[in-house]
Amino acid sequence: MPSERAPAEREPIVITDADIDEAISTCGGDAREAVRALLIAGQFMEVELEEARQEASWGYIRGRPSRRIRQEGQEG
Repeated sequence: MPSERAPAEREPIVITDADIDEAISTCGGDAREAVRALLIAGQFMEVELEEARQEASWGYIRGRPSRRIRQEGQEG
């Protein structure tokens, strides 16, 4: 049996006030800029997740390594 937890069993993500303070201070104390930075980071993560899904699907369905892995192997 896999040791991974089912989604319902995963521990919740805990964000503390200290985490929030750190995000704001990283943006020079401007809460609006902190929200903007976090939204942009979230969009980048969505793009990366979608690319990972496409690569996994392409590689696993065809039983071949991903295009990126093959290209990297050819460059070196």
